[in-house]
Amino acid sequence: MISKQTIDKIFSTIRVEEIVGEYVQLKRAGSNFKGLSPFHDEKTPSFVVSASKQIWKDFSTGKGGTAISFLMEIENFTYPEALRHAAKKYGIEIEEDQREFSEEAKNAQSERDQLYKIHEVANTYFQEILWDSEEGKSIGLAYFRERELKDDTIRKFQLGYSPEKKNAFTAYALEKGYTKEILEKSGLSIFPENTPAGVDRFRERVIFPIHSFSGRVLGFGARILKNNVKTAKYLNSPETEIYHKSNVLYGLNQSKQAISRKNVCLLVEGYMDVIALHMSGIENVVASSGTSLTTEQIKLIKRLTENVTILFDGDNAGIKASFRSIDMLLTEGMNIRVLLFPEGDDPDSFARKHPQEYVEKFIENEAMDFIDFKAEILLKDAGNDPIKKAEAIRNIVKSVSFVQNALKREVYLKEVSNKFGLSEQSLFNELDVQKQISQNQTQHVQQQKEKATPKMELVPPDEEKGDPFLYDVLFMENKLLDHMLMFGDVVLKRRNEKNEEYQITVIEEILHHFEDEQYEFLVKSNEIIINQVKEGIQKDELRSGNFFISFMDEEITSKVVDALMPMDDLENWASRNIYPPNYGDKIAEQVTGDVLLHKYRYIDYLIRETAQELDQFSNTDETKYFELIKKITLLKQASMKLSEIIEYSPIKGIYVSRKK
Repeated sequence: MISKQTIDKIFSTIRVEEIVGEYVQLKRAGSNFKGLSPFHDEKTPSFVVSASKQIWKDFSTGKGGTAISFLMEIENFTYPEALRHAAKKYGIEIEEDQREFSEEAKNAQSERDQLYKIHEVANTYFQEILWDSEEGKSIGLAYFRERELKDDTIRKFQLGYSPEKKNAFTAYALEKGYTKEILEKSGLSIFPENTPAGVDRFRERVIFPIHSFSGRVLGFGARILKNNVKTAKYLNSPETEIYHKSNVLYGLNQSKQAISRKNVCLLVEGYMDVIALHMSGIENVVASSGTSLTTEQIKLIKRLTENVTILFDGDNAGIKASFRSIDMLLTEGMNIRVLLFPEGDDPDSFARKHPQEYVEKFIENEAMDFIDFKAEILLKDAGNDPIKKAEAIRNIVKSVSFVQNALKREVYLKEVSNKFGLSEQSLFNELDVQKQISQNQTQHVQQQKEKATPKMELVPPDEEKGDPFLYDVLFMENKLLDHMLMFGDVVLKRRNEKNEEYQITVIEEILHHFEDEQYEFLVKSNEIIINQVKEGIQKDELRSGNFFISFMDEEITSKVVDALMPMDDLENWASRNIYPPNYGDKIAEQVTGDVLLHKYRYIDYLIRETAQELDQFSNTDETKYFELIKKITLLKQASMKLSEIIEYSPIKGIYVSRKK
């Protein structure tokens, strides 16, 4: 178990804007950073990172937390995994508490955890075979060096080799204690009926590990080296609980910083294309790994940049695939350029032939926008045939129809108009036709999905929202907790019954209110926070929001973030010369009013709860019945007194005390 000292060191060292910035393209907005939500499709940024508070909030989904909770959310890390990942990034040594764990705890790993672990074990095994065994060096390492890969590049991409023996890795993993079931589910081993000892899926192949955004091994690609074998040249891991090829881009983990820094992503087809460009010094490159580009892969790129240059080797299959990729990229709001390498070259061979500066200038100077690219390819096929030429132009306009931004669409159509000498009006008419066709296709697909998907039952509204008394108390309970978290250490000047001035913190005043009312919290997380606050006071500590930021309970952390980053943080009003009052400017009045209103709402709630008890005792226990009647009477008197001294103004957003 990671020690508390290590956890404290991790939280004091890591920077939320740096960790989130690896996944989201952040832009400065006043004292905060803003970007598009990585959890939800949106066109207007609603994802806010506060460097001063070291928290983030996604207003589109309601999620929020610390850098650690962000890693847990986006990478599906457990809490310890997120801590270890952050510690590794910042060079923090992990100290473990020396505790004995029960067998039950040792066996409590989920299948997902075991899949991650077996892939790490396999990755280490394949690398050791490559570098340390005679077979690995003479076959695998020799192949990579024949492809002119340097040793540091081989290690950078963690390339490996799986030996010829048909169950070498399977036997190794079974000896390590991994089960046949997990080996089979990982896709690393196959257990045919006639081969109980198992067979290695990737035997006698060089290995390309496929990493997640954060660097965890999800699966493998493997290339066979023999030419006379009737089997697939490349073999990939099957789909598993942790590996979905449509959600992964090869090389993204090694390239993400360069993509963000250069603000452009080079998109290639194969593993060796990525590796060769890296070796030549061009690192802002990823590959779709032999699969058709998917929306999920585009969104991974969009976290880092909106600019993509597609690099193709010029064969017919690659060109046709690029057309589909162009339309998908445009739909997602990306800016696209396309480059075809000279005949006989691909990114791999071209990068090995030429120095870095030459390759970079070639890509910069020769890449075309998608209109010029499609025009060059399609018009070459059309020749002088007017029908084919019209169809080529229609194909280009179809791509323009996928552009979401109206201004960009108009600019592109003007470019098409100038290029082909056509009227803008005719092109806009064709654009409307293509948009209608696209909408009809989308509606048809949606209708088919609805037919295939059983209708969902209506979900009843939340219980507390259906009960206005309970909802009002919950609302005020949460509001008082927000004041404690946000302004807990603020000192308030008050006067006692003798008109003597005294000082008290926000935390203490609200805490006294809860204790005076013997209030029973309706939200468990609020009760946990209050107990922590009380414990802090006993130790002469004021535990407000910052104390709970590193609390090992994500529900608590999320609640604290909601309090520390109100909706106003989404807007940078100062940039428009608008300076609204800040939340907390009148905290003394707000606390007074909210304490009174909470008391008022709580009394109403108790009246309703007590009234419901009356029916149980009306014919069975006369004494209890009249006790309840007396309690209701006293509560109603208290409610009337409170209603005379409080007035709530929803327009002003504050409570004003007064006496009549």
